[in-house]
Amino acid sequence: QVQLVESGGGSVQAGGSLTLSCTYSKYTYVLRGWNCMGWFRQAPGKEREGVAAIYTTYTPRVGTYYADSVKGRFAISEDNANNLVSLQMNSLKPEDTAMYFCAADRANCLLEGSWSDYGQGTQVTVSS
Repeated sequence: QVQLVESGGGSVQAGGSLTLSCTYSKYTYVLRGWNCMGWFRQAPGKEREGVAAIYTTYTPRVGTYYADSVKGRFAISEDNANNLVSLQMNSLKPEDTAMYFCAADRANCLLEGSWSDYGQGTQVTVSS
């Protein structure tokens, strides 16, 4: 069973910050050959959208990608030694309110489309 476990969600006022964390099994990470890890979000009544992605240390490729709506405010990072991917979210806006999902994929590092593995999600609520 693939396990991506998110934490760090919560309620915050507009302008505030949160850091989401995603922990995973190193065994699964290697077994499934995750070249990319990222974060998606889904607000009620809306489609899931990609937020940020990063090439993992499993691949020689390097790069991070962000949705236009979060560029300059969010930052994704990987701590492979601790089996952890984080999403630092600053200057949060009410429109950032959503369920945030950690995701991983062998090949797809684009913020569009469907990735192979997702976590259960953590709720982020930003009040005005």
